[in-house]
Amino acid sequence: MAKQSPSMEDWLREAKADPAAAECGMYLVHNGVVRRSARARVRQGDGSAGEVTGMEFGYEEEKVRRAVESARAMEGIGYVRVWLNEGVLQVGDDIMFVLIGGDIRPHVVDALQTLVGTLKNECVTERELF
Repeated sequence: MAKQSPSMEDWLREAKADPAAAECGMYLVHNGVVRRSARARVRQGDGSAGEVTGMEFGYEEEKVRRAVESARAMEGIGYVRVWLNEGVLQVGDDIMFVLIGGDIRPHVVDALQTLVGTLKNECVTERELF
């Protein structure tokens, strides 16, 4: 069963109130959702794949913790928060929220891209449902 998605308004309010994030000049959010296109096939450039009805999604907590710590240690980053869903998800369900705050745009963009890539490629497991 899918988990309840967090409130981005609450996340941003909490981030801005966190003393550790006092130097953050900007925040970026990534919201991944289940799409009809089969992720694995799309990444390989196969546009002929059938549509999925959903995905079975999970993650390894220790790998996620290490990925978050690594992102937090990147230059200029003052705030990192990740929420991952799990279980059988339907098209349109939220898979992940990632919020990163930092000093300047290039640092925040780099950290967000790096963390989301690590989560997708090293931390999560997924199985397409047809």
